[in-house]
Amino acid sequence: MNGAKKIVLGVTGGVAAYKAPELARLLKKGGLDVQVVMTRAAERFVAPLALRCVTGNAVLTADWDAQTDPYDHLFVTRGASAALIAPATANFLAKMAHGAADDLLTTTILAARCPVYVAPSMNPAMLNNPAVRENIRILEKRGINVVPPEVGEMADGEFGEGRLPSIEYLASLMMKAAGVAGDLAGRRVLVTAGPTVEPIDAARFISNRSSGKMGAALAGAARDRGADVTLIHGPVTARLPEGVRRVSVRTAVEMLDAVTSRFSDCDMLIMAAAVADFRPARPSAGKIKKGDQSPTLALEPNPDILEAVAKIKGGRVVVGFAAETENLIKNGRDKMAAKNMDVICVNDVGGEDSGFDSDYNEVTILCRGEEPLPLRRADKPSVANRILDVAVKFLSAPVA
Repeated sequence: MNGAKKIVLGVTGGVAAYKAPELARLLKKGGLDVQVVMTRAAERFVAPLALRCVTGNAVLTADWDAQTDPYDHLFVTRGASAALIAPATANFLAKMAHGAADDLLTTTILAARCPVYVAPSMNPAMLNNPAVRENIRILEKRGINVVPPEVGEMADGEFGEGRLPSIEYLASLMMKAAGVAGDLAGRRVLVTAGPTVEPIDAARFISNRSSGKMGAALAGAARDRGADVTLIHGPVTARLPEGVRRVSVRTAVEMLDAVTSRFSDCDMLIMAAAVADFRPARPSAGKIKKGDQSPTLALEPNPDILEAVAKIKGGRVVVGFAAETENLIKNGRDKMAAKNMDVICVNDVGGEDSGFDSDYNEVTILCRGEEPLPLRRADKPSVANRILDVAVKFLSAPVA
């Protein structure tokens, strides 16, 4: 790829190697020239031909005799902005830590003069083995950039730390290393996340099952794509991304104030929070005592944040969510039109292990003038990036 920044992608023999072609595709889509180097074990998970088709470059493999230049291991990283090993197995981490040079990829990394990133991916029991942890510490001390694995479901069904980070996140790291701006560079994105809590008395409140994971994933994805992100969140259980401004609120009224006071300064608003529709009409300042009769709880509507921003929308892009259990498309389109949104993501909250308090989501994206885009069940960072792929199309040209 003439004039493109070069990235070396090393692939080792972990189950997550099947994601390598899609990662390579994202890197190339981001304007990078991708050179793949594979171990022999990696070839058992993904064919070199698949990576050659995606990158347009010959793939360097463990077969030295197949290389056009016997010094490929010395030259392949020259001029590269960075090298990324993804996935990095426990075996490969051990080889790196102790200077092994028994194949093309290990010798390539030994000869690398560019920043090197490794993305460990393995079963949680293997990752937490003291030998593996020590090897990771050795690499970090030597200046290797270790990308922490994610917590989630493993290929064997076990849950824990060890999943390969999302390929979108890995691609964003390489684009930053190469100095390539993301498609949200220079944009200001406002994201809401989590539930609101509406007090009944001094000890009790009304809320919902939202964990804030989807909003956190959207904020992290927007940050990785170059945006200046502000995350307004209720009481969440999700891990919030670093590198974004955080504004903590509790009630729907507090979230309304936080959003409207910042809306004029943003290019895009993503309303992923599960804002309570109702609140107690007369909350008690003290704790309501238990008596012989159950108290009656009168409710009143909360303000509608999307309805409020619709009146001052201007040229800003507004993305909303709708949690539905039936008539998803019709209800979603009706809500999108009523609230003057550009994009709405409809999720069926009646499904299993998706939506509220799950690491996964399954949504249908609706937007103006286009057919519905159903997204199959995937981890929330992946869903977040697919949503942003659609939303960025509605952004006007940036102001000079």
